[in-house]
Amino acid sequence: MNQPEMIADYHCDLGENPLWHPLEQRLYWTDINRGRLYRYDPVTGKHEQCYQGEPVGGFTIQADGALLLFMMRGRIATWRDGSLETVVDEIPAELEARFNDVIADPRGRVFCGTLSLPVGARPGRLYRLDTDGSLHVALEGVIVSNGMGFTPDHRQFYHTDSGYRRIYLFDYDEDTGALANQRTWLKVPEEAGVPDGMTVDAQGSIWSARWDGSALYRYTPEGVEQEHFQFPARKVSSVVFGGPELNDLYITTALSGGDRAEEGSGAGGLFRLHPGVRGLPEFYSRIIF
Repeated sequence: MNQPEMIADYHCDLGENPLWHPLEQRLYWTDINRGRLYRYDPVTGKHEQCYQGEPVGGFTIQADGALLLFMMRGRIATWRDGSLETVVDEIPAELEARFNDVIADPRGRVFCGTLSLPVGARPGRLYRLDTDGSLHVALEGVIVSNGMGFTPDHRQFYHTDSGYRRIYLFDYDEDTGALANQRTWLKVPEEAGVPDGMTVDAQGSIWSARWDGSALYRYTPEGVEQEHFQFPARKVSSVVFGGPELNDLYITTALSGGDRAEEGSGAGGLFRLHPGVRGLPEFYSRIIF
């Protein structure tokens, strides 16, 4: 049977946001709580820490290859080869919050969600950062903004709110970036863990990581479970397709202040699966500041 393979073990406290960099043919991911970024080259098997600093809640890859980092207090910065340049210093409404998960859309905009610190102290938001650098509130009343994805035809948009244990589906207008007609696509029962990061494959199926559920689930577009994979880690946090053919799944996990005796022997590691299906390429962000 296809089993998760640990390929990098940095004991991440909050491993998150795995993202394939097609220009470099490397995978990047973040340990949010420790303010670190890592990268992995599947050709050589080499992995390394490449950033230490302010926590990075999520990031996208710009069309020029730079990473666009979404950080604390609404800060946004570009990072390339160790050089960090702030492009948005802060968002006044997010001074007691941080970005948590982000995704570029087909036109290069970025949907970027926030959560309050401490978590749940007040509602967060989902923002849309347009290509001209302007920021717009796309959704209010979010508890923990998390995994997002687009249907293969770009007509619908998934957004996970871990606080409500739900994945929502919206109608999405590619021309304007507007979201409409929010409805619950999946409600996860309490005993099954919390939906966290997600991605969409080339068949339109949804892969959802399960925090406190030790698993990664695959669903049909109608929300019917197709399969799931168990991990030696309670907190499975996020997932993305990578590799030259986008036929590998990379999965992050978290220790979250615990230890492996209680969180699992692989907690905090980066894993890989060969799912037998290809993913969709992630979009570049094309933000001009």
